[in-house]
Amino acid sequence: MDTRVRTADGIELFARKLGSGGTAIIIPNAVSMAAPFERLAARHTVIFFDLRNRGRSDAVEDPALIARGVEHDVDDIETIRADFGIERAVLIGHSYIGLVIALYAMRHPERVSRMIQISPPPHEFGHQYQPPLSYTDERMSQIWADLQALEPQRASLDPIEFCRKWWALARPLFVANPAHAAGIADWGFCDLPNERNFMKHWMRNITPSLQRLHLAPEDFARVTCPVLTIHGTKDRSAPYGAGVEWSERLPHGRLVTIEGVAHVPWVEAPDLFWSAVDAFLEG
Repeated sequence: MDTRVRTADGIELFARKLGSGGTAIIIPNAVSMAAPFERLAARHTVIFFDLRNRGRSDAVEDPALIARGVEHDVDDIETIRADFGIERAVLIGHSYIGLVIALYAMRHPERVSRMIQISPPPHEFGHQYQPPLSYTDERMSQIWADLQALEPQRASLDPIEFCRKWWALARPLFVANPAHAAGIADWGFCDLPNERNFMKHWMRNITPSLQRLHLAPEDFARVTCPVLTIHGTKDRSAPYGAGVEWSERLPHGRLVTIEGVAHVPWVEAPDLFWSAVDAFLEG
C-alpha cells in the first residue's frame, strides 16, 4: 500500500506499507531501501518512507522547513510512527540514516523496541580513524578523480543523463569487489528530481546539521533498546571504526563485523547479513 503522510509543517511524505504481522518496522529512504528489504514483510509489518527532499516525498526549498537537516529527519520518523498508529517500532537505517535513527532513539526511547544500524557514519562528523578501522585504496582515489573530470559536463548534459554518468562512475565506490557493483545498478534514481539534487541538499542542510551535533555520554545512555550495528571492514564511505564506536557507546549495542565488504553488506555478503538481521529481529 502506497500513501502520502502530511507532516505538522505541511510536507507530504511518500510511504509504503508491506506485510501485516509480526513486529512493526520503520525504514527511512524507501527509494533505496524498499526493494532489497521488502523480504522482511513476509514476517513483519514494514513501513518504508522517503524523508523530506528524498525520493517521492515533497521537495522543500523553504529554509525554515529544511535547514535543521537531520533534526527534520528525526521529526519525520515520528510523524510516520504516529500516522500509522505504531506504539513501538524497530528502526532500520543505512549509512547516515543509521545516525538519524540513533538520534530518534535518543529523543524518543519509549518508541523504539530495537534498532539496526547498517554502515553508519561516525557520531562526530568527519572523525578520522586509523587502519584497520578505516579503509582507502587506489580505486577510491581514481573514482574521485573521474567524478571531478566529469563535472565540467554538467552544464551541457541533460540532468538525467549527467546523473546516470555520475553514478556509473561512483557505483564501484560502495563495494569492495567491483563485480558486486551490478547489485546496486539502480542506485541514483536519476528519474527522480529529489535524488538528482540530493548532493545540494546534503551540502546545504544535512552536512551542517551533522557538524552541529555534539553527543555526550548521557545522550547515548538514553537509547534503552537493543541495537545491532552491522559494518564491513572495507567501507570507504563510512569507516568501520564508526560501527565499532557506536556499538561500544550504546548501552545495549552489539556489532556484527563483516570482513572484506564495503558500504552495502546485504549485496556483498547476503547470507551473513540477513542471518544477523533475522536473528536479531527474532531475539
